[in-house]
Amino acid sequence: MVEEQIQEMVDRETRAWDTQDAGALVSIFHPDMVWPWPPDPNAHDPVKWVFPQGRFNRERWKQAWQELFWTHELIHNHRSTVKIVVSAEADGAFAVVDVDTLWRHKQTGEDFRWKGRACKGYTRIGNEWKLIYHTGLLDYKGRGRTG
Repeated sequence: MVEEQIQEMVDRETRAWDTQDAGALVSIFHPDMVWPWPPDPNAHDPVKWVFPQGRFNRERWKQAWQELFWTHELIHNHRSTVKIVVSAEADGAFAVVDVDTLWRHKQTGEDFRWKGRACKGYTRIGNEWKLIYHTGLLDYKGRGRTG
């Protein structure tokens, strides 16, 4: 049951990207959401990571995603849930998701790709789940990755 709810959260996020709906995207975030990002898919050492958007701010984050949607065409957005883990108390969970998303700049034609594996952390607030953290996408080939 909880695993299905977490999968639905992953699917809601995917649909928000697919439909380029910035409002739907920010609706899944917990107010304390943080999203560290590696500078490239091979930056496994978090000492190299950055915080491009800081702590969640609904309007700032919504505007940033909307800007992406205005300036880029979504070529494809392939996402596959590899694993879902739920805490013994059923109040926290994480999903491991493989992502391959390709954007193309509408004016320059330059491609912008997100490709790798993410860990998405969820917390239960009452009867609702919210995304509270998300690691940036990393490439785990040659690091025990089987997918």
